[in-house]
Amino acid sequence: MIRKVVIPAAGLGTRLFPATKEQPKEMLPIFSSTANGEMSVKPVLQVVFEQLYDAGLREFCYVVGRGKRDIEDHFTPDPNCVRALEVMGRNGQASDLENFYEKLKTSTVMWVNQPEPKGFGNAVLMAQPFVQNERCLVHAGDSCIISKDMDYIKKLLDAYERFNADAAFIVLEIENPKQYGIIEGDEVKTGILKVKAAVEKPEKPKTNLAIMAMYVFHPVIFKALEATKPDKKGEIQLTDAIQKLIDWGLNVYAVKLDKSYAHLDIGSPERYWDALTLSYQRFCRRPSE
Repeated sequence: MIRKVVIPAAGLGTRLFPATKEQPKEMLPIFSSTANGEMSVKPVLQVVFEQLYDAGLREFCYVVGRGKRDIEDHFTPDPNCVRALEVMGRNGQASDLENFYEKLKTSTVMWVNQPEPKGFGNAVLMAQPFVQNERCLVHAGDSCIISKDMDYIKKLLDAYERFNADAAFIVLEIENPKQYGIIEGDEVKTGILKVKAAVEKPEKPKTNLAIMAMYVFHPVIFKALEATKPDKKGEIQLTDAIQKLIDWGLNVYAVKLDKSYAHLDIGSPERYWDALTLSYQRFCRRPSE
């Protein structure tokens, strides 16, 4: 059973400047709705946490960098905020926030600081003292997936267990795959691929199967990360470490989701606009619109 979750949230968000000059990009809001159907907005990072919590996970390690104190503050329960919403008559949002705080109180949350932006892979490596010798789930803090059943985490965990994988992750077909890690693989079951190659942001992608930043790993991933050389930017990429696992002959699988699943990514202004549009359509739009 997977117990531990690593959530890297240390990116500088430079492509979203000046909005992210003083605010972590992971705290940018997307649309959501309360339990009674009221429109609301939530930071992407809160949406990620709540999805993982609802999937049964309770131990979280956030990897943050300089200027990310806002994240720790947001994940610290503040009853005054709940009372303020109640005074304003926004009872649905007050109840929703209180529910978020209850989830935090029944979770274990650890914070790890990444002093320098050395890449997504380095951020995962810094969580090794938290993970120790256990399997773990890694989920980016600036992206999530939404669907009718919100079951993608269960599908990922099931595939990891069923195929005795050393690594498993989500992939989606993307129109412009150059900005993602791309995989090649052979389908071994409907929607499940045995991965034979993984490349980070290739100039000429051989497929349009893009890695979504949602993974499950055996602790061997930390050995792979330690053996992975920095790229041209001086960053350690998790995709390169996954290729290392493949080179070592280990079992790497991808779970391919169909088009009913929407990927929300706020890594650039264009993607953030898409995330706002998709989240509004999913949670807030009325049938008459």
